[in-house]
Amino acid sequence: MENPLQAIVPITPRKILALVAAACGLLLAFGFYLQYFQDQDPCPLCLVQRGFYFVLMLVCAAGAIHGPRAVGNAVYSLSGFLLAAGGAAVAGRQVWLQHLPPDKVPACGPDLYFMLENLPIVRTVEKLFKGSGQCAEVKWTFLNLSIAEWSLVCFVLFALLAAWNAALGRSARSN
Repeated sequence: MENPLQAIVPITPRKILALVAAACGLLLAFGFYLQYFQDQDPCPLCLVQRGFYFVLMLVCAAGAIHGPRAVGNAVYSLSGFLLAAGGAAVAGRQVWLQHLPPDKVPACGPDLYFMLENLPIVRTVEKLFKGSGQCAEVKWTFLNLSIAEWSLVCFVLFALLAAWNAALGRSARSN
């Protein structure tokens, strides 16, 4: 039985990749809007999540432009899934920090620029992924979810779309 939505809007692996790339671009743009127009300075974990969104956007845009067959689609989908899972792990860490009791929140550390100038890169990356007290602050919410919680939702959605895209590419090949 064919999907009724398929008759209205044919869903192809290429369109899913384009959709994820566009969504990542919009999320990055919104993050920059919050940073530069709403004075919401990103914490270290936010910066890491931006990195995942940016690379995910590049991979999905490349896949959408390339329009690969089954094997190529599987490579783009797996890459997208791994990037989305990595972003979800970082966002999940930040959500966990945000829900810690105030006395358990780690102390705030130096900002990214200071760490890049004064620490070895391995130590900087370690500190970025660990997070700090700044990562536990919730300054903005929408529908009662923080930026980190929305980011977690988006990364999980992107991981599911990547998995679906891989399956869609396989089924298109077998037809």
